Amino acid sequence: MYNAKYIIPGLIIFALLFTFPFWYNLGAVTYEPVELELPEDFDDCIESTEFMRTEHMKLLDEWRDIYVRDGYQLYWSELKEQYFLMSLTKTCMDCHDNKEDFCDRCHDQTAVDPYCWDCHHTEP
Repeated sequence: MYNAKYIIPGLIIFALLFTFPFWYNLGAVTYEPVELELPEDFDDCIESTEFMRTEHMKLLDEWRDIYVRDGYQLYWSELKEQYFLMSLTKTCMDCHDNKEDFCDRCHDQTAVDPYCWDCHHTEP
């Protein structure tokens, strides 16, 4: 092999540099989910806890599109079998009234910066 004394060490160095992030994070601390609780007055959210933990962002995006673009204002919940107003501040923030304790705890831990608060305000 022509120039093997340069190619083989180069490939080894490349492989080490390419896989360095995997080796470096091998013993790193794993993600620990934040436990959030509903206020004492409420038993459950408009949907199941598992659904809201994983899909709330999609639900809010759908609400925005349906409410703002199509004009529909009510959301049918299969869990509670009733309608809810599609509103972040009037529906969600009724129960989860402390944005810092509820929303920000998870969003800060996962390094997510939602743009909900560009238009919606938590102060009266």
